[in-house]
Amino acid sequence: MKDIVAALLFFTRLPAGWFGWLEIPPESFAKVINYWAVTGWLTAGVMAGTLWLSSLVWPYPVAVALALLSRTLATGALHEDGLADFLDGFGGGRTKGRILDIMKDSHIGTYGVAGLLFYFLLLYLLLVFMPLSLACTMILVADPFCKLLSAQLVRLLPYARTAESSKSGCVYAKPSFRSALLSGVAGLLPLLLLPGIKWLILLPLPAILFSLLAWRMKRGIGGYTGDCCGAAFLLTELAFFLGVYLIN
Repeated sequence: MKDIVAALLFFTRLPAGWFGWLEIPPESFAKVINYWAVTGWLTAGVMAGTLWLSSLVWPYPVAVALALLSRTLATGALHEDGLADFLDGFGGGRTKGRILDIMKDSHIGTYGVAGLLFYFLLLYLLLVFMPLSLACTMILVADPFCKLLSAQLVRLLPYARTAESSKSGCVYAKPSFRSALLSGVAGLLPLLLLPGIKWLILLPLPAILFSLLAWRMKRGIGGYTGDCCGAAFLLTELAFFLGVYLIN
């Protein structure tokens, strides 16, 4: 329970005061990546709920914009910050040290700005041209699944920094059997919402992109960072939505 609450506090902007009755040890925050998919139920629910409710009041394109804003606010733009840093680092750096230095810099560069613009524009257009019911369903499926997928970086790659140089102040711990099982259920159970068996064809596209990203991270910095995890989530989720149009 404490580890799940730590994940909710780390990956969202839920007020810590809500859980003041629960004493969370520091080591729980090292395990948050193992429950990332669990937090996806909350962030996906916020985004899909905002989309559906807003569409009852405003035109659908406005509802989509509000849905994107709602999840960004719910996470404090944590993953978007990771994507920007990832693009700046791998776009502007040529060596491991330089890439890591750029990614740790709090300033956003040209690659980060351009990448975020294209990311939001493409995601916005994908959702705008998707029927409301399908968009809500795919949001509920894609968020937890792609967080489960991106969390596998911790299994596949070593951490590229030292604990002292980590931006978040901790290094993600390898998942235990119990946390891996819970994470798997949280990430895969929403697949039951897919409207038919043919929609499972969606899954290879984000998986292939994830493999390419993991290969690039290993080649560039010899491992992963927190920014890499955030970037992997947003990009694999984008690939998931792109795949909707291949079979819809």
